Amino acid sequence: MPDAKHASSVHRFAAFEINLHSGELRKSGMRLRLSGQPFQVLAVLVERPGELVTREELRSKLWLADTFVDFDHGLNNAVARIREVLDDSSDAPRYVETIPRRGYRFIAPLTDSRPTAVPASAKLGPASEITRRQASAPSVLPTEKRLIRRRVLLGGVAVLALFTIILALYRSSAAKRTTHPAINSLAVLPLKNLSGDPGQEYLADGMTEALIGYLSRIHDLRVISRTSAMHFKDSSLAVPEIARTLRVDAIVEGSVIREGSRIRVHAQLIRAATDEHFWSETYDRELREVLALQSDVAQSIARKVEVTVTGKEHERLTAARPVSPEVYESYLKGRFAKGNNRAEIEESIAYFEEAIRKDRTFAPAYVGLADAYDSLGLVFIGVPPGEVRPKVIGAARKALELDPELAEAHVRLADVYQKTWRWSDAEAEYKRALELKPNDPSAHLGFASWLLCRGRTEEALRWAQRARELDPLGAIGSGTGGILFYARRYDEAMHELRSALAVRPDDAMALWYLGFVLTAKGQPEEAIPVLERAVSISDRSPGVIGVLVRAYAHAGRRPDALRLLAELKRRRQAGYIPAAAFVNGYLGLGENDEAFAWLERAYQEQSNILQFLKVHPYFDPLRDDSRFKDLLRHVGLEQSR
Repeated sequence: MPDAKHASSVHRFAAFEINLHSGELRKSGMRLRLSGQPFQVLAVLVERPGELVTREELRSKLWLADTFVDFDHGLNNAVARIREVLDDSSDAPRYVETIPRRGYRFIAPLTDSRPTAVPASAKLGPASEITRRQASAPSVLPTEKRLIRRRVLLGGVAVLALFTIILALYRSSAAKRTTHPAINSLAVLPLKNLSGDPGQEYLADGMTEALIGYLSRIHDLRVISRTSAMHFKDSSLAVPEIARTLRVDAIVEGSVIREGSRIRVHAQLIRAATDEHFWSETYDRELREVLALQSDVAQSIARKVEVTVTGKEHERLTAARPVSPEVYESYLKGRFAKGNNRAEIEESIAYFEEAIRKDRTFAPAYVGLADAYDSLGLVFIGVPPGEVRPKVIGAARKALELDPELAEAHVRLADVYQKTWRWSDAEAEYKRALELKPNDPSAHLGFASWLLCRGRTEEALRWAQRARELDPLGAIGSGTGGILFYARRYDEAMHELRSALAVRPDDAMALWYLGFVLTAKGQPEEAIPVLERAVSISDRSPGVIGVLVRAYAHAGRRPDALRLLAELKRRRQAGYIPAAAFVNGYLGLGENDEAFAWLERAYQEQSNILQFLKVHPYFDPLRDDSRFKDLLRHVGLEQSR
């Protein structure tokens, strides 16, 4: 129970005042934008100053039972918002202290907020100054008394009338709020290119991506990712149907027109439930001011949906600088060109490098470059890790040197740090990215993968689910299915991967992981056609072939398995083939000593597969071997949690 001293609904600490009755937080008399669960968490902590409030207590008080899956994410975000508004720090807290793995404690001294007692010297009494003044005041004549009473009566009637009007307005406002529920989520549909030039399509797509990026920085708003939104490019579906598919409260539609050096953007907001267009605006600027234009549109949308935007979020929304049209065009063409094969990725790299040559201070171009180099190192492209990872790190660090708040650059660094077993550095970068851009599905999925590799499977699955909610139709489904596979939840993994393939039938990653799952479930005959299709789509990716070797071996087709291994060895003589392909192949054939020989090569090249040593089902036959335990220790996973 709270101390009687703090039983009031108003508490003061430092320059702050929190009113538990009205739900307001003020600083020096100015109202701060803290509401919803962050305010409720702060209220519970303030009511018990100096006491530990456990996470379980907060969950039972403030979160419904059926939202348990999102509780950790929600509470962490709520505390982060509180610290952001109070300008507090988790490292050196002044107000809210974290008790690791237990809960939180409010540590600032509270000022007693009860009404101040009247000093004894001011009480009425024969010798008081008040009494003397009253005694010396002239008496009021009867006629004057009647006039005063009449004025008081008329004033009371006026106050009553004013109160009645205010009450009516309040009820009308409440009725409107009831009619129109709060908007907590939205999707930005691809802006239409109305320039009359198909060659300007990249500009419309780039504007769509930028607007989603700006809105994704707001904690109190769930924003659907670009990859899911792009599924509705030129769609004939009605807005309510799109909204139901994406599970959002509102939709943003719009168009882009470029005329020479000028750009015009029209945007409108539509309520999902009623198909009501309740905001529309047109913005006309010089192309060099395109970043400021994107910021203005995002701020207008945030204001219209009445979402809470903190001071730091507002700074991020308004931070924009001029950029020359030539630089911005090269950058957008790089984003537009990037695909899933090596030729497209290398084309995008050329555009990003062109943008950097024109303006070495344009940070987003370095992020694009880091992203493209990272894609070259993926399993389906197969460029040696030692060749691309330094380039990813260099480009991402340069981007952050120019703009420390680019969440995407933090994600790229985190991904590389995780693959090179720099576990603490990776964790810090993922958390910073999530703080800066809480709606970034790649940051959520990356952190889920980090948790998984450390053996924290249930936490990983919660973060993966959040990523899926932000990108319900995108490639995130493949990653989520992969995490479910490593967690040995094979049936759920199959459901996730088949759902992803229903939307994108040629998703090689989803096919590859489905082959993993089917083979692990003891269904290699079903895995084989899936993996053969993945091999074809991925231009005979060595990584996919390695898993197909395993499927052939488990299906009793050993000659076919050996034939594919021979192909990989021939190709390795001519160029780079990831060691992981041979690891999977020899494990499938049951030749564990050969598998260990290739694991040693995988260690030397810092192969992507080694981050999953602790959880990968295919390594189960090796776990009691001292060589495997040594390998776990070398990559920093022996005692990890």
